[in-house]
Amino acid sequence: MSSRKSDSADALVRVAKATRARGLKGEIVADLLTDFPERFEDVSELTAVGPKGDHKTVELEDFWLQNGRVIFKLADCNSVDAAEQFRDYEFCVPQCEIAALDEDEYYDFDLEGCSVQEVGGRKVGEVKSVLKTGGTEILVITADNGAEIMVPLAKSIVTKIDVRAKEILIDPPEGLLDLN
Repeated sequence: MSSRKSDSADALVRVAKATRARGLKGEIVADLLTDFPERFEDVSELTAVGPKGDHKTVELEDFWLQNGRVIFKLADCNSVDAAEQFRDYEFCVPQCEIAALDEDEYYDFDLEGCSVQEVGGRKVGEVKSVLKTGGTEILVITADNGAEIMVPLAKSIVTKIDVRAKEILIDPPEGLLDLN
């Protein structure tokens, strides 16, 4: 259910974020922002988006997974200094290239920005992000008063998701919304 939409108008989806250089050959260690790391097998180019919004198209020479992260070897990136230039860059793919999901699966970016309301019609707020817990994911919702509300993304609580209409309907157990 992962992968995050880039803020750029280019319809990019973030799949990894560079954290540091590795080794002496210009390799880059990146945090995975996708549940589909196998996607890199079919990728020859990535768009690197810098912290200030600058875009660079980079050629992916090789990649491998290590300790829950991805290591990138980019063409023409052959030194520690060259790799360090990508620190904090997000690596993206065009949205048209993202993996297809089953009907009841959603990307995090599909849920972010959705309006959340209770079955009875009371507005709860807007989804700010999806928190990964290793178990049931959590919708982090910002209420109108600025409070942060956390709601498990469980079928027994989240009764309807309409990403086209950007609406989520919840039926929280008594007291859940009072815990936040």
